Amino acid sequence: MEITSPLTFEISGEPFLLEKRIRLLHAIEEHGSISKAAKAVPMSYKSAWEAVDAMNSLSPEPIVIRETGGKDGGGTTITEYGVMLLQNYALLREEHSRFLERLSELTDIENGAFGTIGRLGLQISARNQIQAAVLQVEPGEVNARVYLKLKGGQELLSIITEEAVENLHIEAGQIVTAICKSSNVNIVNNVKDTMKNRLEGKVVQIEKDKLNAKISVDIGGHDRIISVMPLEKAQNLVLTEGSAVIIGIEAKNIMLGR
Repeated sequence: MEITSPLTFEISGEPFLLEKRIRLLHAIEEHGSISKAAKAVPMSYKSAWEAVDAMNSLSPEPIVIRETGGKDGGGTTITEYGVMLLQNYALLREEHSRFLERLSELTDIENGAFGTIGRLGLQISARNQIQAAVLQVEPGEVNARVYLKLKGGQELLSIITEEAVENLHIEAGQIVTAICKSSNVNIVNNVKDTMKNRLEGKVVQIEKDKLNAKISVDIGGHDRIISVMPLEKAQNLVLTEGSAVIIGIEAKNIMLGR
């Protein structure tokens, strides 16, 4: 027994992108003809056009257009907006499949046991949650070293247990979420600091209260890291918005999630 579920988008309560419509759009993209696409799905020519008209009507921009003229008498084309929708749907479909796989792991359907299902909706308090690509996993007897590349090109090292690597099925090429508490993010003065993780960035915002300072640092790729430290320490660093800084994070303080 396994858990399955279709992925459907709705707009104003109306079905918009269903899996069969996605197959139709891919077929139109491949064949450039609504009649050939309908046969490939398969569905009737009339149903294919009704599906296209419904999607175009619900969409803020046309997804499929008819082209006339030319030596072949025109055809049917997916717009740039339509191509973007297909790409985004593919990404969401991958995440949807991963969710169902994880749901299956956390439940014992055969015995009706759903005690751990609540873990899927777990929220965490750590402020820094950044997507990263896994470059390499170096296994060890107890801990593994996971090398990551951020969207801006900088790299991170996370040291987590071998058990965590196995449970999360972490391997090279995957996208994971690097998680770090703001109190574990240090702004260092010395470039030669011994911390394995040193990220270059620019201060974009500083907020203060009577006790602490919250410093937001842009590290590239539209990623920001938050550091929270005692107010006195922040004042000693003499930081201003726009200051170039170096972020230091211990590898053991970077958790990973999928």
